[in-house]
Amino acid sequence: MTISNARTKSWTLTNKKKPARPTLTPAAQRCRRKFLRFFPEGYHDETYIDWERGYKWTAHERWMRELDANTFRRLLADEEYDEIALRDAIRPADGARSFALGLFDFLHGRAGDERRFERWCEVVAELPRRQTRVLTWPLLTVFGFIAQPDRHIFLKPNVTRLAAKEYEFDFRYRSRPSWDTYQSLIEFAEQVRRDTADLEPRDMIDLQSFIWVQGSDEY
Repeated sequence: MTISNARTKSWTLTNKKKPARPTLTPAAQRCRRKFLRFFPEGYHDETYIDWERGYKWTAHERWMRELDANTFRRLLADEEYDEIALRDAIRPADGARSFALGLFDFLHGRAGDERRFERWCEVVAELPRRQTRVLTWPLLTVFGFIAQPDRHIFLKPNVTRLAAKEYEFDFRYRSRPSWDTYQSLIEFAEQVRRDTADLEPRDMIDLQSFIWVQGSDEY
């Protein structure tokens, strides 16, 4: 790239026109004001990066170093199921194989989103358990969120339900994990994406963080 072209590209990136601020419902306006009260520069605020985004993105980067698709595929081929399970801090000694295969299918399988999610629910439901149940929303959604924050989101039920109420979004929640609820959460996130487009959200980390701010007693 010539110096002239480099300068032109830099100017274009710096001065690209931001999306227009959308027309918001009164509830969405209240939620937006709350988010900006804590983070005046929105998703690019230094405090936001420090409090919300930074550690989540760090977890994603570590995942990509240790368990990207090629590494994951190689470990499966070598039948290193325990290695995958231990890296993911699940440690299901009796269910390492089903966990590893199920997680790979969920993240990298060829079926549609709904079918892959339903199969992942089945795998997690069948994992060995000791004192607590395994099939919970946080456990079910954390791996996709860390591995692929461009498409998957983390569900913390109480916080998300309260956030949806504040946003006046019709969140179709059921305590037993199902595609309908997960799809509804993604629809909620996409509504937030549209309503905060001018703040330039990058991925589901930003959208989940916005939702978290609305429903968490930390804020």
